Order: sequence, then structure tokens, then C-alpha cells
Amino acid sequence: MRRAPGTSGKRKPRGRAGRPPLRPRAGSPRPAAARFRSILLATADGIAVITLNRPEARNAINLEVVDELRAALDRLARDGTTRALILTGAGKVSFASGADIRELRERCAADALRGINSSLFLEVERFPLPTIAAVNGYALGGGCELALACDLRIAAESAHFGQPEVGLGIIPAAGATYRLPRIVGAGRARELILTGRIIDADEALQIGLVNRVVPDDRVLEEARSTALLIARKGPLALRAAKLALQASLYGPDAGHDAERLAQAILFESDDKREGTTAFLEGRPPRFTGR
Repeated sequence: MRRAPGTSGKRKPRGRAGRPPLRPRAGSPRPAAARFRSILLATADGIAVITLNRPEARNAINLEVVDELRAALDRLARDGTTRALILTGAGKVSFASGADIRELRERCAADALRGINSSLFLEVERFPLPTIAAVNGYALGGGCELALACDLRIAAESAHFGQPEVGLGIIPAAGATYRLPRIVGAGRARELILTGRIIDADEALQIGLVNRVVPDDRVLEEARSTALLIARKGPLALRAAKLALQASLYGPDAGHDAERLAQAILFESDDKREGTTAFLEGRPPRFTGR
């Protein structure tokens, strides 16, 4: 077979439908993000934003969302430039309306034992970087539990929260039975779980479920401002603080020991030397995460 003039004979890699793979333009989003179908991942200024992107299903959490969230968390945990993570939902109707009911109806005992959603939300809770839920619209069932797994929760004025699972003949089993009492107290958690009552943003703020409430068009902006404030702090100190806070859940003795160990490590870090020196010199610190 004769070759066309000017060709080497080597085949160029082809993409789908026989098309050459696209090369990213300078300044364009990371190509890997294109692999996600049900979430969006964007990073800027050390802040990562994961958006649940199923607005036609009110951002219901199905298996694809679980798998993609897990992959995104793993990628960000290995990315040394990210300092904080925001989780939000596409559109104005829902942060996440809960588990996908069509999938949920078909799940069996083995699926419950696998902890499909609960294991993911545990990864969110244990994520090494600070996490913020920017709650726009409804956060129900698994959506509320996802928000509970984050370190901070900022709600839009139109946000609503609830654990309505008992109305489906099941219980909230992705963390609400133990995270909700820690956040709002045992009495309020029992009421919300046993009645399945849905509360608005003002009541959520009143009982301590969210950190603040802002106008709908400012919820992501407020989350970004908070994330940027966090991102300027010492990276090692932030990770150590999260670990110490998690250890404190096992009681004051565990919390006390974790504090001492974390502080001992930080006292030997370059960031501690830089932070204290910058304070004495009256300048912003230049943390390196070492």
C-alpha cells in the first residue's frame, strides 16, 4: 500500500469515533476532569470545587456519583497544591436530594453491608483537607448526610435539610445516626430522624446544623471566601487540626493525646518557624507545607 506524501507510516493515536485526541489549550481545565459524567471538578487558587451534576435528577446520589466522588477525592488528596475542598450541587433546586430511589429500591442486604454511601461519606469526613458544603436547595437523606460529613456547612436561604428515610421504610444509614447527634445534640437528632421532618435554613442555623446562612446567589461565593481564608493557614497545621478533632470524638483522653502528638510534630516543622517568624516581623507567612 502506498503512503500519502509527507507521512511517516506511523499511526497517530485516535480518540472515539476515529477522531484524534484533543489537546488542552493553555489555561483550560484539567483534561482528567472530562472523564467525569455526574460530577464536575474545578480547581483555582488552591481551592477545589466538586459539583454534583445531575440536575435533572435533583443531584440524586447514584453509584456513578459515588464512584466519581471517590476518584475525585483520591486525586485531590494526592494533589499538593489543593488547600481546601467545596462540595455543592448543580442548579438551584438541590444540593443533593438523597440516594437515587430507583437504585435504592433494588438494593439488598449485601449492598447495605457494603456501605456504598456510608463508606464514601467516611472518606469525606476523613479527607485530609478542610471541606465545606455549600448547600443550595434541598439536602435530604444521603444529601444531608453528605453535608454532615463535611467540616463546615454554609447554606443558601432557600436550603432545606432532612432525613426522611423512615418514610421509605428504612433508616438513614450513611452517618446521620451518629453525626447528627454530635452536631445538633441527641434530642434534636432523634426528632429529625424519627419524624423525618424537613427544616429550612433558618432553623438549621438555630440548631447548629449549619455555620451560616447567606442569600442564594452568594452561597458559593461565601464558601469560596471561607475556603480562601482557610487556605492561607499552615497546611500541616490544618491537617493536624483535623486529625486531632477526629480523635477527640473518642473522648477527652484520645483528644488530649492527639493534640500533644500533633503539636510535637508541628513544633519541628518549617511552617511553624515561618509562621512565628512572620508574625514577629509583621508580614504574611509563606507556608510550604513542610
